[in-house]
Amino acid sequence: MIIRGNISLKKYNSFGLDYKTRYLVQTKTEKEAAALFNGTIHLKGPILIMGGGSNLLFTGDYIGAIIVPGFKGIKTEEVSDEFAIISAGAGILWDNLVEWSVSKGYGGLENLSLIPGLVGAAPVQNIGAYGVETKETIVKVKTISTHDGSIRFFTNDECGFGYRSSIFKNSEKGNFLVTRVYFRLKVNPIPDLAYGTLKDEIVKLGEPSLKLIRQAVINIRRSKLPDPAVIGNAGSFFKNPVVESAVADNLKKRFPGLPCYNNRPGSIKLAAGWMIDQCGWKGKRIGDAGVHEKQALVLVNYGKATGKEIFDISEKIKLSVFEKFGIPLEREVEII
Repeated sequence: MIIRGNISLKKYNSFGLDYKTRYLVQTKTEKEAAALFNGTIHLKGPILIMGGGSNLLFTGDYIGAIIVPGFKGIKTEEVSDEFAIISAGAGILWDNLVEWSVSKGYGGLENLSLIPGLVGAAPVQNIGAYGVETKETIVKVKTISTHDGSIRFFTNDECGFGYRSSIFKNSEKGNFLVTRVYFRLKVNPIPDLAYGTLKDEIVKLGEPSLKLIRQAVINIRRSKLPDPAVIGNAGSFFKNPVVESAVADNLKKRFPGLPCYNNRPGSIKLAAGWMIDQCGWKGKRIGDAGVHEKQALVLVNYGKATGKEIFDISEKIKLSVFEKFGIPLEREVEII
């Protein structure tokens, strides 16, 4: 375990914001992590569990301890004629896991290629892209209680997955540290090409395969989304709002170009990026904070923006969308 004090968070958050934390704790084993919560080690202030820092917006220094999990290792737990159960440590880069699973011929994660962050964030956020969410493949999640250091497994049902959410983000927020995630993947996968732009990209590349789907997703993401190493950002800043079908029908009458996607029965998912664009925000910049020129869902730090300045733009965007469409936007990025 490594504990450091008064550390800059600039390289630990994808917005590249130069705030500090009282303590930065990096754990490599579950035993080390348990020691933080069972009374063996005492740290002042609140505790924040952070993965790759790709879904956070800091607005100032953090007065407590930030824990960064370093649990490693990917392995195949069991294999049948239809499925493979694999597990990965919470500290593994998510895209490394996707690349590994594709190389093994295990299907289910390929549509989630190039999503930034660590494996431990996958069940917390229920990350998703191109018609796929991690809830569809997660079998169980191994955790450590932040109250007493005990180990607990959560089944898929117990995780309470929702759209970009889970109990780890809601009712049990801060109560558990994810250490390992177990996935059930297909040994003989059928490509999921339901998402329009993905299907179009596959046609350009050739016959669908796991590797080709992964490459197609990478191509699309790189063409639309800025690289955090070049321009500070946290990917999609807002969730796509889900509304009742009747609400969507009324909006379509007023705004015929509004993209809508089928959701659960009786509800429709709206394209937040399109609405933000219609409000004139795409490519708009205020100082060093702004909205990306190619994707209105992405807020960016062009160099010296503060977290407060980025937050303020997000508030103005929410107000604009509500005034024009009557739809409240919810941030996907967590404000610290």
